[in-house]
Amino acid sequence: MIPAGTLLTGSYDPLVVTLSVVIAVAASYAALDLAGRVTASKGWSFAAWLTCSSIAMGIGIWPMHFTGMLAFSLPVPVSYDWPTVLLSYVVAVLAAILALYVVSRKEMSSARAVGSGAVMGSGIAALHYMDMAAVRMAADGHFNSLLVALSVAFAMAFSYSALRLAFILTKESRGWSSSQAKPISPRDSWAPTGQVSRRAHPFCERGSTRRKAP
Repeated sequence: MIPAGTLLTGSYDPLVVTLSVVIAVAASYAALDLAGRVTASKGWSFAAWLTCSSIAMGIGIWPMHFTGMLAFSLPVPVSYDWPTVLLSYVVAVLAAILALYVVSRKEMSSARAVGSGAVMGSGIAALHYMDMAAVRMAADGHFNSLLVALSVAFAMAFSYSALRLAFILTKESRGWSSSQAKPISPRDSWAPTGQVSRRAHPFCERGSTRRKAP
């Protein structure tokens, strides 16, 4: 039995930490793809894509964080209060809704980006500390106030950067889609007998486009 007042020293499992990073990368890729789909939808389709994408993105954010926590081992038995853990997943979904909604807009002002980054960062920090609060063990946990504040600041800064980057990528995607060539009309694609349409065949040579009748 560990004497009372003993400072517990923990350790991390490198494989589980690596798994959490892989989950984070996969969740980021999925988030960017889903942001493009939400941006391209309208009306009821927009609401459906926003809801389903937020749930999927929350499924990516939440296990990434929880897997990282499971990588940390202590010399005492550790369990979790599952209602609190599930509530933290709801927070992850709400943060995802905000992120996807913001990047799907046509414009993003600096004030909106900063405000959204602050709210999303606060949501991620809340997710983290709610999962920490869900830990049940025969020991008392203490937090360093300075490190807690620093972690929240990092979460806000990274959320702001992520929103900016996602908005730029989705905006470029919208611009690329809108700049695609229009379909060739039947008049241009089917030239009269003995003629070659330059519009239908842009790579034809500059030579004569009409052949002489036999």
